[in-house]
Amino acid sequence: MPELPEVHTIAKELNKKVSGRAITDYWSDWPKSIKSSNTTKFKKELIGLRIKSVDRIGKNIVFHLSREKVLLIHQKMTGHLMVGRWSVKKRSNKWVVESEIRGVFQERVNQYIHNIFYLDNEGMIALSDMRKFGKLYLGSKKEVLGLPEIKNLGPDALNITQEEFNKRIAKKKKAIKLTLMDPSVVAGIGNIYADEILWSARVHPLRSSNSISNKELRKVFKYTKEILDKAIKLRGSSVGDYRDASGEKGSYSDHMLVYRLTGSPCKRCATPIERAKAGQRSAHFCPRCQEL
Repeated sequence: MPELPEVHTIAKELNKKVSGRAITDYWSDWPKSIKSSNTTKFKKELIGLRIKSVDRIGKNIVFHLSREKVLLIHQKMTGHLMVGRWSVKKRSNKWVVESEIRGVFQERVNQYIHNIFYLDNEGMIALSDMRKFGKLYLGSKKEVLGLPEIKNLGPDALNITQEEFNKRIAKKKKAIKLTLMDPSVVAGIGNIYADEILWSARVHPLRSSNSISNKELRKVFKYTKEILDKAIKLRGSSVGDYRDASGEKGSYSDHMLVYRLTGSPCKRCATPIERAKAGQRSAHFCPRCQEL
């Protein structure tokens, strides 16, 4: 699933590319992605609205539209939004979507297009989503901000203070990796960056959150900011389906410290990296640098 750096990258690029544009049409072959209404009503309410700005709340991309409307898109596990041009045709009773722009848009990972927003400059915003778990919600600002997945979010990982961070982490009994990934505690951190942060702070991912000392929490907080900032500068991590709004890979994947490096020598002490289970997720760590 795209995490904070990936969603931040896409939202920032969308804001540059589509702000000021009006939505002229909408197409989808997967109506289940629309959560606020049926496809007909969604399309009717959407057409004619102008995109005022695009930003991010947690891992959600939020389009602020005219008439005080807001479009929320959560890309879920395999989704990513792109700006380009596509042709949509029906062949043998099956929808076929093809990029009109050669290059990266023609890569397989960018071709699972199930939602297209047509713009008044002949450009388009497309959601490529292999697993089709992505969701769309159109409503008033009050309705969207009142959704449980928004209302129940903790402070954003980029904006949280050290004091609030310590307070929220220290009262949890579960593994520190799972606490960092809990969006009700801190919003935006997922599997990749939790591993990277904890390796940098020399904290074992399976340690109970309430066992982490104040000194260690200061390190976890410090590296949360540093790792996420670095990943944003490198436009995210493409270890799976993630691509940015131009269909390109993020390059943080080339700078991984520990994530998915099982068996590789630790970049600090050369001890082989190990993997363990944290809940239903994998945790990658150095057994020497991150003692349990």
